[in-house]
Amino acid sequence: MNKPLPFIDLAQQRLQLGDSIDRAIRRVLDHGNYIMGPEVRELEADLAEFCGARHALTCSNGTDALGLVLMARGVGPGDAVFCPSFTFAATAEAVAWFGAVPVFVDVLPDSFNIDVASLEAAIRTARTQDLHPAGVIAVDLFGQPADYDEIEALCATHRLWLLSDAAQSFGASYRGRNVGTIGIATATSFYPAKPLGCYGDGGAVFTDDDTLADVVKSLRVHGQGTDKYDNVRIGLNGRMDTMQAAILIEKLKIFPDEIGRRQQIAARYSAELAGLVGVPALADDRTSVWAQYTITLPAARRNELAAGLKARGIPTAIHYPVPLHRQTAYRDYPVAGNGLPVSERLADEVLSLPMHPYLGEADQDRIVAAIKAELN
Repeated sequence: MNKPLPFIDLAQQRLQLGDSIDRAIRRVLDHGNYIMGPEVRELEADLAEFCGARHALTCSNGTDALGLVLMARGVGPGDAVFCPSFTFAATAEAVAWFGAVPVFVDVLPDSFNIDVASLEAAIRTARTQDLHPAGVIAVDLFGQPADYDEIEALCATHRLWLLSDAAQSFGASYRGRNVGTIGIATATSFYPAKPLGCYGDGGAVFTDDDTLADVVKSLRVHGQGTDKYDNVRIGLNGRMDTMQAAILIEKLKIFPDEIGRRQQIAARYSAELAGLVGVPALADDRTSVWAQYTITLPAARRNELAAGLKARGIPTAIHYPVPLHRQTAYRDYPVAGNGLPVSERLADEVLSLPMHPYLGEADQDRIVAAIKAELN
């Protein structure tokens, strides 16, 4: 049996970075400013320059990044916030924290991102339930930005704010606009498995709104005013550790090259697998950072393929096996009036393959050959 492959190979990235991470950690150990130390400010400047946002504000994790924006906007009971059902729970979870109502929207079958027709139906549904339509959280699933022109137009019509959940898409672009510069704000995650990940938890909020940025800065440190003992609003403990910032500074230096490698690997997968399974569709007017490479095939075949690949030492994952509107914690929240058939179908059909910048051609050939053997 061949040696098992990693789903995401952080060890190879560690070798690529060499001693730079060790030196970065040592600098933090030497100065001892472990919370909100100088590396945090340096990272924020680097992130803002990378994507072109006026403000980049680091925080404790991607979920808190969403929550900080919602807090800054004053989201609360009676507010409806629209988000896709086919995503990780954090998107809806942050809405529910504040007593607001997540209203679930269907996604498109090719990009896995928000279906604007379903979003419009969800807005009508919210109004029939005496909810106040407040905003939209658009998720850039698997690394590809959502169709923001259509979403922004609908938001303008209904006077909704737009928050981009870029936990999987930081580093991508949409029609010449970098992720991090779309909507009132963008939230991202630096969880280790993300395209740009630290060695623990971390996140960031990006915005061009000076007032929103000032409020988020306050909220992430317990609602501080002039100092941490001057609390001008209810906040949370949402700070990033200095050690994680130091690590991300070094990782950001090689991030553009890693994005390029991800794009090459995704293109190679698509060329080899098209016609055999459903391959993800990337629109010509945007780029993806390919947080996941996710194929689709009928449910029975999907499960057989996953089992067959596992026996061959090839890991897979299902992102996501149960859409949020069918999960215990969220099943009582509203859904778009025409239902969410695509989300329900995709949960039975999706399968994510190994994807990381250090996936060599020989290993990718092995994966492709195994898929072809299992399906023939």
